[in-house]
Amino acid sequence: MKHRVRTAAAAAAITVSSLVGSVEQAQAYQVDCAILLCLAGGWPASAPCAHARAVFIRRLTPWPIEPPLQIWRCPMGASFSAPASLSPMERLYDIAFRGEPQISVPQDPPLFVPVQAEEQADIDISGDAFDFVRSIRVYHIQFSQRENRDGDCNRYDSTRLGSYGVQGDYRWTRSSVADVPPASQLPEPVHCRSISYRSVFVDWRDHEGNYGFEEVRY
Repeated sequence: MKHRVRTAAAAAAITVSSLVGSVEQAQAYQVDCAILLCLAGGWPASAPCAHARAVFIRRLTPWPIEPPLQIWRCPMGASFSAPASLSPMERLYDIAFRGEPQISVPQDPPLFVPVQAEEQADIDISGDAFDFVRSIRVYHIQFSQRENRDGDCNRYDSTRLGSYGVQGDYRWTRSSVADVPPASQLPEPVHCRSISYRSVFVDWRDHEGNYGFEEVRY
């Protein structure tokens, strides 16, 4: 399976370039299918995967903060003329990059995005092959601390964690700066030094376990 995923991801870097020639044309394929495939393959170098990653990160840019991967928008259960023996990842490759292009034009963004997203993948993704989806973590960091006149340390921490469930559903839960991965640029809150920090930090592991992250300050 790992070999097939690597092969599909590498092929995406070549084949997708011939299907999509510019960022403006990139909406001709299912962007969330592309995000899913490119993420699994470690974001291989190609214009479509670069666009998919840009969408992945742009969704985290306040405001609102959206799920970076919206797997329910990728029709993995769609029928098409392909051998029935294809694995889920090979089927995803066909849907995202080989099938007849489907226009996916985003609508005007809503004023807010619900904290929870109950939508799920339209096939069973509970197996190990899709662990990379559940590896995605989004930390909305809102932290400040300062020492008052009496020498007391006043701290404000409303950090939240966005994560994916077994079938790709997305939820927010309470967290804290103590849980934020060390890759973040969050200053270490020691000795009550004055800190005011806000960002959205996302990290993930690809299908082979390689670590990646991005952080957006605001």
